[in-house]
Amino acid sequence: MLAVWDGTPAQPRPVRGRAGELAVLTGLLDAAADGDGAGVVLTGAPGTGKTTLLDAVIGRADGFEILRATGSAAESAVRLAGVEQVLRPLHDLVAALPGDRAEALRPVWGLPTCEADEHGRLSLPAAVSALLDHAARRRPTLICVDSAHLLDGESLSVLTFAARRARHTRVLFVFTLDHTAAPGARPDPSVWAGLTGIRLGGLSDEAAHEVLRDRLGPSLSRDVTDALIDAGCGNPLALVELAGSLSADQLCGRAAPPASPPPGGRLCRTVKRRLSVLSSTARGMVALAVAATGSDGVLTHHIADREGTAALEEAVRSGLVVADAAGVRPSADIVPSAVLATLLPAEIEAAHRRLVEAAEARGEHDRAVWHRAATATAPAPEVVRQLDRIAVRARAEAAYDRAAAAGERAAELSGDVTGRAHRLVAAATDHWASGRPQRARTALRRASPLAVGDLRVRIGRLAGEIELRRGNPSVAAAELVTTARRLAPTHSALAATTLMLAGEASFVAGDNTRYCLTARDAATLCGPRRWPMTLVVTEHFTAMSATFRGQHTAAAAPLRRLVELGEASSDPTAKTLASQAAFTLGDAGRARGLALDAAAHARTLGDESGVPWALVYAALSALLSGRFATATGTALDGLSIARALGQSNSAIDHIAVLAMLAALQGDGDTALTRLEAANSELAERGLGRPGALATWAAACVELSNDRPAEAFDRFRRMSAGPARHCAPLRVMAVPHFVEAAVRCGEREVARRALTTFEQWAATTGGTARAALAHRCHALLADHDGEASARFTEAIRLHRDADAPYDLAVTELLYATWLRRRRNPGKAREVLREAVHLFDELGATQWVRRASRELRACGHRDRGTSQRTSIHRRSLSPQQERIAQLVAEGATNKEIAAQLFISHRTVDHHLRNIFAKLDVRSRVELAARYR
Repeated sequence: MLAVWDGTPAQPRPVRGRAGELAVLTGLLDAAADGDGAGVVLTGAPGTGKTTLLDAVIGRADGFEILRATGSAAESAVRLAGVEQVLRPLHDLVAALPGDRAEALRPVWGLPTCEADEHGRLSLPAAVSALLDHAARRRPTLICVDSAHLLDGESLSVLTFAARRARHTRVLFVFTLDHTAAPGARPDPSVWAGLTGIRLGGLSDEAAHEVLRDRLGPSLSRDVTDALIDAGCGNPLALVELAGSLSADQLCGRAAPPASPPPGGRLCRTVKRRLSVLSSTARGMVALAVAATGSDGVLTHHIADREGTAALEEAVRSGLVVADAAGVRPSADIVPSAVLATLLPAEIEAAHRRLVEAAEARGEHDRAVWHRAATATAPAPEVVRQLDRIAVRARAEAAYDRAAAAGERAAELSGDVTGRAHRLVAAATDHWASGRPQRARTALRRASPLAVGDLRVRIGRLAGEIELRRGNPSVAAAELVTTARRLAPTHSALAATTLMLAGEASFVAGDNTRYCLTARDAATLCGPRRWPMTLVVTEHFTAMSATFRGQHTAAAAPLRRLVELGEASSDPTAKTLASQAAFTLGDAGRARGLALDAAAHARTLGDESGVPWALVYAALSALLSGRFATATGTALDGLSIARALGQSNSAIDHIAVLAMLAALQGDGDTALTRLEAANSELAERGLGRPGALATWAAACVELSNDRPAEAFDRFRRMSAGPARHCAPLRVMAVPHFVEAAVRCGEREVARRALTTFEQWAATTGGTARAALAHRCHALLADHDGEASARFTEAIRLHRDADAPYDLAVTELLYATWLRRRRNPGKAREVLREAVHLFDELGATQWVRRASRELRACGHRDRGTSQRTSIHRRSLSPQQERIAQLVAEGATNKEIAAQLFISHRTVDHHLRNIFAKLDVRSRVELAARYR
């Protein structure tokens, strides 16, 4: 086994995923130090980190007396063993107690009492409480009782008695309890009455990733960590033991990671102890629960009914399984793979045979095939043929997870190498479609040594696509170009789409040079344009390579042809490329329509892998037209789908769009929250395109905070690093850049940038772009007459283009210009519309800024409450999501984390939601959604 990462000196590891619980406990420590003690019970399943959290609390208890006890099965029958552990350090203080109290404590030290005490049952707990209170007068006291369910009964009774009386003392009790222990092995729930309970559940995927990174170092492959997270089911101990059991080949991805914690580890030993006291029939029920799949509920019920309830009830009492309307299944508190690793192989095989019999009896032949395959040994040609048929039917139903499972098992049972390789590649494709990229990559690695000819090329193409969507796009570009060159002689259409993915990888990486080289490959490798997609791809490369070189006039015609080809096609990829072309032309309406069509066609075909990519352009086009609520809803949808599919790079694209949306609406806190969520991965993977958008968003935050010099500096960074190659975004950012440059006195730099912007705007023919060019000229004008005329023309064109956000910003800039030239009346007239437009867009910070400018122009409220349209409109997409999450019981902190917004923004939205829906509490809001 491989030693854990030793790249840095050993240090206490942070507690991952328990920030909320640790904050509560830290608050209780502070309260105890101030004389307001308490008793707390941390409950959780084995391995959930109760002891780790207890240690973290001790680490924060500066200035406290620490008293500690640990329950043990070996001492659970020893009277007062637990109390003795707690009080041993205080033995020297007993003499300071009144005589009756000191006498009552004698049994703790194993001494006989001097005289009978008819109130003994009360005097010992009271004496313990008095001793602890006396110790706490010297300094505050923290009493930690680990595995309290294993204490002797009298100790538990005495210590919980004292804990209930900790109020108004400087004593804090923290107990830990395994709530999954069998009823006979855990105390009656009434013993905890009056104490605060904190339940520890499983870790989030992100917290689990941090646990693994702490153990194995920051360079560990995400595919390996994802596989371990799947196997660990959010259990911290399972994750630690899985990490510690990795071999060198598993660590670097050459071999599949372990599917279960090591049999000799603490977690499996815990399971083994529980299994050891069960009857053979109850063990059979546990085996049935872990052998069954999620769709076997009816079968498990049928078997349990047939075999009687006694064995099932015994298995349920063990805490290893649950039985309800959904069937017999592993307890959610137990890691199923640990149970599988602990049961005997013969018990698992017997469970599968029972499931085969039950499935056959009910006519569920596919279920029977699956369980028959689980116990088969290779070669098993008949089982393989049946699994192949299951996989084909599952794909037809878009049940890709089922298809992948059937395909991988068929590969394992295949007798020939070629068949095994083909089935592994098919399973990898299904894993990718079902949102399990790490499993897809593992299947491809297993297939690679077995594959020859075209199959090796298919492996390269899928591996490159996965790398593009969740790895390093520069690496993906190189892999995909190599694969396309191998495909070109015999599969020109497939070569063309592979080159398209290579080009997209270079675009995401921000590598214009590589993109243009790929375009040259497309011109020579794709051959005659007989296939529709070949024509789409070559037009795409012609148009975008010209755009990246700044040849906007040359790009215009192929961009328009590409839009027409996409509108005529039913292929989702063709429509996404056409949407990108329309976006580059500044045609937001057609860009969004094509992107939404691409997503819809992909779903119809049962392949969602291209949906997040399409929704990037659907969101950007809504942003381009100033439809911020629509753009936010689309980007949140795209983010959710990208995460579900394991496409982390696509998720970063959507987070960058969401950051930009928040920045444009003046919500700097939310923009920075979103940027912080993306920053490490932007740098780690060299994501140039979302990086450029993120830099633009950060600059807009600086502008909205009236820090033009910082904004100007950030815009200049878009000309350095990977972002420097993202020509379309750099050109689109020019209006904001000009505003920052003018305010910094960098007028010549602004003029040069405006020249480039006007060249692009002229070739696209977009009214919206022309309006922005006039606004920039107004800011740069040397004469008031020219400035006023330019502002006026910009406002007219904004209205023609139906671009409300840009119109409102231009009006604000114009009004500020008018006020400074002592024309407040005209400025007020312009500002009233700006305030209204910002309000309609939900851009609260901009409303405030425009309102301040309006007051500076002499506008006075006459004491009337201005109820703006914000209270009369229906909920925006983001507000709708927040309302639904509140109805599901999410806290503000959880909502902020899920939607990548700040706590302050959640509070703001909730106030508006309450006003719009006329509700006064979260309870009333939840009732609306029931």
